[in-house]
Amino acid sequence: MRKILLLSFFLLMFSASNVFAFQNAEVKIAATDKIPLDDQIVLGVLPNGLKYMIKENGRPENRVELRLVLDAGSILERDDQVGLAHFVEHMAFNGTTNFAEQDLVKYLESVGMRFGPDINAYTSFDETVYMLQLPTDSVGVVETGLRILRDWAGNVAFDSLEVDKERGVVIEEWRLRRGGAARIQDRQFPVLLHDSRYAERLPIGTQENLQTFAHQRLLDFYAEWYRPDLMTIVAVGDIDASDMEQQITSLFGDLSRKPGAIDRPYFEVPDHEETLFSIESDPEASIALVALAFKHDLEEAGTFKDYDTSLKKGLFSSMLNQRLGEIAQQADPPFIGAGTGDGVLVRTKAAFNLNASVKDGQYLTALEAMLSEVERVRQFGFTQSEFDRIRLSRLRRMEVAFMERDNQVSGQLASEYVRHILYGEAVPAFQGNSTCCKASFPTSSLRKLMHLFHSS
Repeated sequence: MRKILLLSFFLLMFSASNVFAFQNAEVKIAATDKIPLDDQIVLGVLPNGLKYMIKENGRPENRVELRLVLDAGSILERDDQVGLAHFVEHMAFNGTTNFAEQDLVKYLESVGMRFGPDINAYTSFDETVYMLQLPTDSVGVVETGLRILRDWAGNVAFDSLEVDKERGVVIEEWRLRRGGAARIQDRQFPVLLHDSRYAERLPIGTQENLQTFAHQRLLDFYAEWYRPDLMTIVAVGDIDASDMEQQITSLFGDLSRKPGAIDRPYFEVPDHEETLFSIESDPEASIALVALAFKHDLEEAGTFKDYDTSLKKGLFSSMLNQRLGEIAQQADPPFIGAGTGDGVLVRTKAAFNLNASVKDGQYLTALEAMLSEVERVRQFGFTQSEFDRIRLSRLRRMEVAFMERDNQVSGQLASEYVRHILYGEAVPAFQGNSTCCKASFPTSSLRKLMHLFHSS
């Protein structure tokens, strides 16, 4: 067994001058350069700071995905506002200036949309995202959908009677709808996010504050953080991009930022020398798990270096997962199944995760088996055959993605754009008529690189 260098798909290599060089390709790119966005995305910023991303895409036909992305979540709540970021999201569906109580949902359902698959929203630590999928072949539906987003952005009604009724709904969600796994997660997050503001700002809030918060504090959160400079509109689908841009400009241009508003703060998760742990149980938990999280700082997202690193991490995790899968197939294995992966934990921290499902309370056995395999990799690396198997599998998937580049569905693209807005994830395109390093990689250059990856 011997250590091997994990090659990225594009074979990006550091030179002495800290520049990535494409072998046999007539480009040189600095590691810190940002990967250019798909040049078919229409980008813009209104004078009030609101941004938008628009992409024409015909799959599926006669549908458009709309998103209102707010760079604000529970992390921004004051002590007497715990749970109110999520509560605002609930109130958005309970009436606005132009849509009375429940009329909003009734209208969307009347044009064929379903609450959940087509109409939804979520609130997390760092963001709140509203989602609509609308038909584009019915007159006025898309415009009405944009007006709904506009009302959510600045015209939620917050009727006092509706607020009090919604307290019971949110508290019932707090009690019942989240299930055993979510309750365990709520108890583990304060340990995982130890000594940070995140540990005190779980999006669901606390039952005490949901029962007692002052109506004005809900309005205050909405006024302070629902503002155009923290918002982005995403529109992807069977639309005319120019017309969509004009509608967004017309509808959202009058949103204003509250005078004296502070800049959006960000909060760190501090490192710690000691190993922290949490042991939790719940009568509704359906599986037994043991997991480890190795926290680390985030790298600058969206650069060629970041993409190169993410490919290497992906190859590493795939090879390790392959080994763990083989262990799970043994007679009397130490765990039922196990896996690894690296990703964003919160806006300011990432983590490499190891987890295993266990049987008969064999938590320590599973933990020891996972850590032993990680240590084996640390000391000896992977074999050439392990690497070749994963590399070729990944290459096949990327080739399929390349061949299907014109068949991406709008919902998938919209999700990618949301991650780009919030986390800086790169969203390049595979377009034959694009100019490399200005918009995306030309088809000819990409095919050369794919050939090099095959033969290396």
